[in-house]
Amino acid sequence: MTAAPTQANAAQRYEVRRADLPLSCPLPSMALWNSHPRVYLPIEAENGESDCPYCGAHFVLVD
Repeated sequence: MTAAPTQANAAQRYEVRRADLPLSCPLPSMALWNSHPRVYLPIEAENGESDCPYCGAHFVLVD
């Protein structure tokens, strides 16, 4: 049984792990029908934090 996708852009801050890289917004687990185009974020080059230019979601690398 597969898990239902989470709602895209539902939170303003997301914690991600190195296993989630390459990082994209919306995340692969999010439903895309009500979101913006997928954009890849260079979180490693930005000291472990990155903001989505479309929705403003803030991503933090926690490991």
